[in-house]
Amino acid sequence: MKRLLPLLFALLKFVSGYLLYNSIYELQRDEYLYLNQGRHLAWGYLEVPPLIAFQGWVSMALGGSFFWVKFWPFLWGAATVYLVMRLAQRLGGGWFAQVLAGVCYLGTAFARLNLLFQPNSFEVFGFVFCLYWLVCYFQQEKPRYLYLLGLGLGLSLLNKYTTLFFIAALGGALLLTPWRRLLLHKHFWGAAGLALLLWLPNLVWQISHGIPFLHHMQLLHDTQLVHVEAADFWKPQLLMCLPALPVWAAGLLALLVSTAFRPYRAVGLVSVLGVGLLALLHGKDYYALGYYPVLFAFGARWWEARMQRWGSLGGIRLQWPVQAVLLALPLLLTAAMAPFIYPLRAPGEMAELAPRYQHLGLYRWEDGQNHALPQDYADMLGWQELADQTWAAYQSLPPALRPHTLIHCANYGQASAINYYNRNLGLPPAHSMNGSYLFWYPRQLAQVQALIIVDDEPDDELAPHFGSYRRFGQLGNPYAREQGTAITVGLQPDSSIVQLLRREWQQQLGEWEKSRF
Repeated sequence: MKRLLPLLFALLKFVSGYLLYNSIYELQRDEYLYLNQGRHLAWGYLEVPPLIAFQGWVSMALGGSFFWVKFWPFLWGAATVYLVMRLAQRLGGGWFAQVLAGVCYLGTAFARLNLLFQPNSFEVFGFVFCLYWLVCYFQQEKPRYLYLLGLGLGLSLLNKYTTLFFIAALGGALLLTPWRRLLLHKHFWGAAGLALLLWLPNLVWQISHGIPFLHHMQLLHDTQLVHVEAADFWKPQLLMCLPALPVWAAGLLALLVSTAFRPYRAVGLVSVLGVGLLALLHGKDYYALGYYPVLFAFGARWWEARMQRWGSLGGIRLQWPVQAVLLALPLLLTAAMAPFIYPLRAPGEMAELAPRYQHLGLYRWEDGQNHALPQDYADMLGWQELADQTWAAYQSLPPALRPHTLIHCANYGQASAINYYNRNLGLPPAHSMNGSYLFWYPRQLAQVQALIIVDDEPDDELAPHFGSYRRFGQLGNPYAREQGTAITVGLQPDSSIVQLLRREWQQQLGEWEKSRF
């Protein structure tokens, strides 16, 4: 029975994801990429470690439907809320502490995070998984808890490289508390060895490819993180978990100063050091989300313990109205922000809300500018139309040229969406020189007799190098981030086109592998 409440919340979390999604929206840009990585299984990719690609492979093997694509973020979200509530229980919390911790998770930014098939959902789950078993070890010093911690770290390293910052924060937190004695414990190093063993194949891949992780971080800094200022990082820290502020703030303070939580102080320091390190490195605001859920559990337990000491006033127990407020606050504030959490409202309706909410940064994209829709919403529109137009362009080619057709896209989103929607139609795979697509770009180009070019900035100066060159279509959805992307068909390219493609491919690949040993 003690697992009943956590299981009910986990089930609610899993099922609600399918119900709170307007079918007018498609998959998000990055989701198509991770599904396509599943068609090219490897121990590493230029963007991420391999765990998300394996999940993509499973989803595609099961048909690639919306249900199976979204299965993973909904699963990791459900597993996370389960662990958060079980953690509150392990701390001695009763029904109220468990429910409050669960409501805080359901009613904050994780509601949005767990809607997308991205590494972020497992990242949060992985951090909570690690800290859960660390707390278990603090309570009962059993070696198996350390190995479960090592398992969590190893899988997290296979999911996202931000785990390295989490490990640094964990190490610093242990050094700053009496638990530094763990550094002399053989099972601690056995757990560290397990984590390294799990990560080793990806680490070898990184080294053998010139550590592209470093180049990826530099690209993020130059194109996205350069727009992140201190206020841009700290303001969302307040907003993302604002409905649960009284809970997580109480949990953090209790971990740092309360004698009751003194054995767990290292957990609070992990959050402080982890978020501080991300701020120092100009990380994206949502990188810090994984540090909050455990604070919900500690904060919920702290509130429950305080209220158990309160008496009554006029026959009404004082704890009741406070309990009601703490439980209602995340739900009410989430309801107020629901249009920006769940993709339920049509694009036109979201655009009408922009003047009221732009000051909160909800319509600001990676380029630092405000747009008609939030970036994620704009990235969930137009892909089916783009794929359909590409298929139609291919069908318009003379049958003799179709086996010798190259579909060249400007970015991974275009190529991945085209491959996803046309996966059962016999269309040649769409290619790009963006990200991991560099590894999959065809080496033999001499036989290319037809080129379908998908580009948001088409270069019509290439026309003289084709026997025939015409604009076939253009993405017309005014709310899509890819709005205006053109589809151009070029027949009988001359040798300069082939040379241009080879030169560009070699240059792009060289940028990623310039640090190869």
